[in-house]
Parts: sequence; structure tokens; C-alpha cells
Amino acid sequence: MVRRVGLTPERLALAGAELADEVGFEQVTVSALARRFDVKVASLYSHVRNSHDLKTRIALLVLREMADRAAAALAGRAGKDALVALANVYRDYAHEHPGRYAAGRQPLDPETAAASAGVRHSQMTRAVLRGYDLAEPEQTHAVRLLGSTFHGYVSLELAGGFSHSSPDSQESWTRVLDALDALLRSWPAAPQAPSEPSEPS
Repeated sequence: MVRRVGLTPERLALAGAELADEVGFEQVTVSALARRFDVKVASLYSHVRNSHDLKTRIALLVLREMADRAAAALAGRAGKDALVALANVYRDYAHEHPGRYAAGRQPLDPETAAASAGVRHSQMTRAVLRGYDLAEPEQTHAVRLLGSTFHGYVSLELAGGFSHSSPDSQESWTRVLDALDALLRSWPAAPQAPSEPSEPS
């Protein structure tokens, strides 16, 4: 049971994030929070509109938390050091806060996403990639590669996908980051657009 005094949207979002780590993000609802605070469900609707609104607020909180961690980790780093630091922020956060991490994948509408700390995540990833001298649109391709690799690896790891074979998952993670660094340093040239056939004279 949690003290009910001073309920606010921010406090509900934080309590929802804590609940997500305990029982899973999918289990977080307004009803579940009402039980946590020992209040009637209706009393929470003056602070959040519904469970979707609650989950959106949790997602925004998580994006801020991870962005703050990433900013601190990246300070003074560049190149591979920055790449590894950024990757480890996501992996460490996911292991420490699996429910929160899942909340960070919550789809946001375009307006909410544009005003969220997700923008900072993109900016920091692009700052890392500036150390690899990638111009657009290749930089955007690389942003998507890093995001999908980090999230894919961490999601499989959290699901136990690497628990039953050697080598150790940490060793593979290190080698994955080595491979990403090597790829970014020798990024393939963009394919040339086919030339238009010449008109017969």
C-alpha cells in the first residue's frame, strides 16, 4: 500500500513506472494504481483520463530518465567510447527496470512524441554518429540500425534468449558493439541511382 496524500499526475506516473517494474507494463492500469493507493478508481480520473493516458505519462517519464542517463554517460566521449556508452545506457536501464523499459516502447502520437525526450535520444544518437562522419540520408539509416540492434539484443536477452548457450551474453554484446563500430567506420557507399536511357538521335 502507498500513501494516498498529494496525488498528482506526476506521482501517478512514477507509481505506475514502479508497478511496471514489479508486475510488467501490460498489467499497469488505473484500477491497479487505485488498489496500490487504496482509493476508488474514480478518484484517479481527475489526474489521468484513462489507462492509455497513464501509460503515455509513464512512457514520457521513462524517456526522460533514459535521456538524462545517456547525457551523463556521453559527456566528454566521442567515437567508439560514445557508442559503447550509449548502448550500455539502454542495456543497463532495461536490466534494472524491465517494466519501465517496456514502457519506453509505448507508441506515442506525433505531437506527443515531438514534445517528448525521445527527441533528445535522437539528437544524442546523431551526436555519436558525427564521430563517424556520416552525411544524410546515411546518418538516419545508421540511427535506425543502432536503435534496432540495441533494442533487439536487449529484448532477446531479457527474454532469456541467450541464457542456454556459450559464449556468455556479455561477450557477445561486446563483440556486437565492436562490429557496429567497424561498420560505422567503413559505411558502404549509397547505391547510385540508375541513369536515364538517352533518347535516340
